[in-house]
Amino acid sequence: MKRIPINETPKYLGKQIKLSGWVNSRRDHGKLIFIDLRDRNGLTQVVFVPQEKEIYNLAQKLRNEWVVEVIGKVSQRPKGMENPKIETGKIEVKAKELKIFSEAKTLPFSIETDGHEIGEEKRLKYRYLDLRRKRLQKNLDIRQEVIRFIREYLQQENFIEIETPILTKSTPEGARDFLVPSRLQAGKFYALPQSPQQYKQLLMVSGIEKYFQIARCLRDEDPRGDRQAEHTQLDIEMSFVEQEDILNLIEGLYLNLCKKLFPKKKIKEIPFPRFNYEEVIKKYNTDKPDLRKDKSNPNELAFCFITNFPMFEWHKKDKKWGPMHHPFTKPQTKNIKEINKNPEKILSFQHDFVLNGNEIGGGSLRSTDAETLTAVFEVLSHKKEEIKERFGHLLEAFQYGVPPHGGIAMGIDRFLAIVLNEPNIREVMAFPKTGDNRDLMMDAPSKVSKEQLKELHIKVSKKND
Repeated sequence: MKRIPINETPKYLGKQIKLSGWVNSRRDHGKLIFIDLRDRNGLTQVVFVPQEKEIYNLAQKLRNEWVVEVIGKVSQRPKGMENPKIETGKIEVKAKELKIFSEAKTLPFSIETDGHEIGEEKRLKYRYLDLRRKRLQKNLDIRQEVIRFIREYLQQENFIEIETPILTKSTPEGARDFLVPSRLQAGKFYALPQSPQQYKQLLMVSGIEKYFQIARCLRDEDPRGDRQAEHTQLDIEMSFVEQEDILNLIEGLYLNLCKKLFPKKKIKEIPFPRFNYEEVIKKYNTDKPDLRKDKSNPNELAFCFITNFPMFEWHKKDKKWGPMHHPFTKPQTKNIKEINKNPEKILSFQHDFVLNGNEIGGGSLRSTDAETLTAVFEVLSHKKEEIKERFGHLLEAFQYGVPPHGGIAMGIDRFLAIVLNEPNIREVMAFPKTGDNRDLMMDAPSKVSKEQLKELHIKVSKKND
């Protein structure tokens, strides 16, 4: 007999069905035993009667969160006993067979609440239990719907989804790389990608023209509030475009996405406002302005774009220039001497996408000229030998015919946290880490054996041992 999802049980009135799931609760009413059986689709009431002696005795053992299978007949509930709060509230299943798949210890916390009252470290340690709560399962369902909408929308716009490597080359892109030692090439390392930046630009050289990816990005950052060592972004790159083309694509995508999946949300202004960096800093003292009229109103969405950023920013601590976005951003000048001589005056074709005071995306048009790229890297204190070693593959590729191109990367986790009114991005991720990048459930990072280290030609210093 095929298992039926619990939310479909009302369709089978008068018929015998098989259900599987977790015991949500158990109640004894006189001689009758009731359980609420739960799967990811819903909840329904199951009745055990003394006449079915064998399974009745077995049902007396049942406790919350035991995993069971029930075969029984779907019947109308007696009048006055209906439960209008649940989808299956007009019916119940009269059990004929019961199988216990597994028992469960008492849970370390309640999964009946939204979970916000429980310490986060405890929730993350038992994340597999935390994910049983309705709020988090709903968040994951909506996450899937958002990603499916994005895929369908971009495919209709003639984009192709392409996966790029997870093991790649270490290059300076802003944050620290996570490094992966190579066993077969002793003393050499892969890096996990901070973003697919170079690969997506090489795809433009390949003639792909319109690329996207739901990409995993990894950055070895110091603990920083609402950040994660790994996150998910919508990564986009397009050939033969101006900045306006990219902004129009994103505006259309998010307008349609919000109208389809979040119809109760009110978008403050359409088309989305656009600000110059200098203008927005003067007016709001931030490049991430919250434009909502009522900032306590969770159903208002205030999108905007920020453009005309400085190309470089001065790092006081290191006493050197850094990129405002990243080194591949196209400067708003073709004058190589001006880039080297007056870096503080150079603007770029960078664009940020902001929602309710949070940056949820950023991108740029890209430099495709080797001289311009070299000048930018020199301002960033990279020597010519270093430029050739780290970026020679990209510069060489550009010699074989490179189209003008640009793109953007959108933070999926942060967008979801905002539209779902969650306090942080960990609430919309299945298995997040703590603020200092620990996985409490898996106890990671962890030590590895001496044999593994020996194979990788690595010695751990006593300080870290």
